[in-house]
Amino acid sequence: MHHHGYLWTGPKERFDNEALRRPPHPDPPPAPVSDGDVHAERLLKRYRDVAAEFPASDLPPIETAYWLVKPRSLVRGSWDDTQEAAVWLGRRLTEYAPRFAAAAQRDAGRLTTLVASARKRLASGGDVSLGFYLERPSYLSLAIVTCSPHRERGELPCPLSA
Repeated sequence: MHHHGYLWTGPKERFDNEALRRPPHPDPPPAPVSDGDVHAERLLKRYRDVAAEFPASDLPPIETAYWLVKPRSLVRGSWDDTQEAAVWLGRRLTEYAPRFAAAAQRDAGRLTTLVASARKRLASGGDVSLGFYLERPSYLSLAIVTCSPHRERGELPCPLSA
């Protein structure tokens, strides 16, 4: 078992583009039955666009495990040790805390509790996903994904083996 860390910051409106944050359904929509079936053609085109864009997009996936199908270049760190992964998370929280939009989220005690909770979750084979509104309005997404294999999505490849 090991862990991969991911970090994304960007405009809130880009983060809100949920179509690019969801993997495509495993079954594509049916092909248009006749020429001129504009609705079916648009639906199929949109499906193909999402199928191509989702794995290449740097946007955080809705389901944390799907970070594993994103480009390897998005991995910000990999650790065999749960403690090391939690330390990375703590450092990122400390780095970004001054920019958190809500003052209550900057509280050092709260951040320490988040890191301790993350360490326990990672030790049990779970994932950690945190999000914070930043100034301007921007958004910060932090995730640590446990793999080899992932306990809920074992079919997803490890980015280190890709």
